[in-house]
Amino acid sequence: MRLLVHPVTPEPRKIARAVEILERGGVIGYPTDTVYGIGCDLFDKKAIERVYTVKGMRRDQPLAFLCADLSDIARFALVSDEAYRMMRRLVPGPYTFILPATREVPKIVVLKQKTVGIRVPDHPIAQALLRGLGHPIISTSASKGGEIVTDPEDIEDLFLLDLVLDGGPSGQDASTVLKFGEGGAMEVVREGKGAVP
Repeated sequence: MRLLVHPVTPEPRKIARAVEILERGGVIGYPTDTVYGIGCDLFDKKAIERVYTVKGMRRDQPLAFLCADLSDIARFALVSDEAYRMMRRLVPGPYTFILPATREVPKIVVLKQKTVGIRVPDHPIAQALLRGLGHPIISTSASKGGEIVTDPEDIEDLFLLDLVLDGGPSGQDASTVLKFGEGGAMEVVREGKGAVP
């Protein structure tokens, strides 16, 4: 099912419907400030397993998640002073930060290195979803065979999802991925839509 949503002022009843699906363990497609994401409630293990299946991903491949704001990130990751200063400049925006995970993060999402990928999207629909649900949403790009799928109609056809929030076509550039170590040193893992700081 695909639901047209205004990309700048998303209709509350449509967001509420998507949130209800997430709360029931559903998997949805939704626009972000980079590409369309496929995701579910961060705290629903069965739904996370479904995301892996829907995308055809190996279980050792990382899944990032979206937070509503910077204060949310501190709950799920250990943020050094250096990382915090940089993140304050860059969020919300097209960046994913790889940070040491806290115990709040479900084990299924934590990598062997005890890190997580977190981002704060600069998109009204993604933000409305996060605020409606009240906690983070899993986020993996809507891509098939390494190709980003930019059209919501194609996303509906290619993936077995409970709902696609259609906010119009997306771009093709994924987020820029920045990794911060315990000491605050930064490494650029992937160059994407966000300019490398």
